[in-house]
Amino acid sequence: MTKQPSDTTPVEVFIVTEDHEIKGTVYVSKYTKSNRELTELLNDKERRFLAVTNAEIIRVGNNSTPKRYDFLEIHIDSIIIMHPASQTLFKEGSKAQEDIAKFRDLRNRLSQTKPF
Repeated sequence: MTKQPSDTTPVEVFIVTEDHEIKGTVYVSKYTKSNRELTELLNDKERRFLAVTNAEIIRVGNNSTPKRYDFLEIHIDSIIIMHPASQTLFKEGSKAQEDIAKFRDLRNRLSQTKPF
């Protein structure tokens, strides 16, 4: 089990890169406003990689079983979208319908996997 520093809080996130969809846990500062935690992680000029624990990764367009890693580092520049896994909002437009269907399919597949 990964030991976390006492001044951080775990946040379960969903991350999308060009080639992968990742569900995992990142650690944010306890001293950051709750609506700015992930933004500060991504905008930290000193940080080139984001550490993700308990990661499940699926290659986009691949229906195979997710690969699981205790620890994974993702280059910040490769992240397209990152949001808390518990907060998923969509603005439903014509293009978004296909994206919503893909996301729901992925979410269903991930929810059938072993919980963190």
